Amino acid sequence: MLILVLGLVLFIGGHLVTRARGVRSRLVARVGEPAYKGAYALITALGLALILLGWRYGPFVPVWDPPGWTRHIPITLMWPAFVLLVATYLPGHIRAKLKHPMLVAVKLWASAHLVANGDLKSILLFGSFLAWAVIARIGLKRQERREGRAPQPASWQNDVVALVIGTVLYGLFGTFLHPILIGVPAFRF
Repeated sequence: MLILVLGLVLFIGGHLVTRARGVRSRLVARVGEPAYKGAYALITALGLALILLGWRYGPFVPVWDPPGWTRHIPITLMWPAFVLLVATYLPGHIRAKLKHPMLVAVKLWASAHLVANGDLKSILLFGSFLAWAVIARIGLKRQERREGRAPQPASWQNDVVALVIGTVLYGLFGTFLHPILIGVPAFRF
């Protein structure tokens, strides 16, 4: 469990530092932009690796027993989460409307998995990411109010591309990567 917690601290902590403008600018001034970005990438990659290891090999400690029907919630909500994740990088109407589709995707992913899993690892992992996504969205909303935000260009074609690529990634991840990385088949009917 300690490996999972350490991974969460590194991954989420690294992301929080980038949002703390003063801390980030002091670090960049001290070590330079390339070194900062390299350290950030290394810390978050290490955090992600530790999260995966801690999740996969940490002890299973049941906290509550979710009803059987809840296992369908992640299967259902992960499809739009993948579409939103892709839409983050494409200037379309989805991104323009949601402003931060990646954070919405993280909230969907975390909420769906929190409901379907009743063990301590799940509560730590998905609860931490859900809390981070909520805090990040509040911070971004405040920043946008202070600085203003120019309207984003939007393209329906990019929305279609996000839908297609997100759907393909959803199918590939659920079928192949989820069992390999997480150790549990995603599509259990």
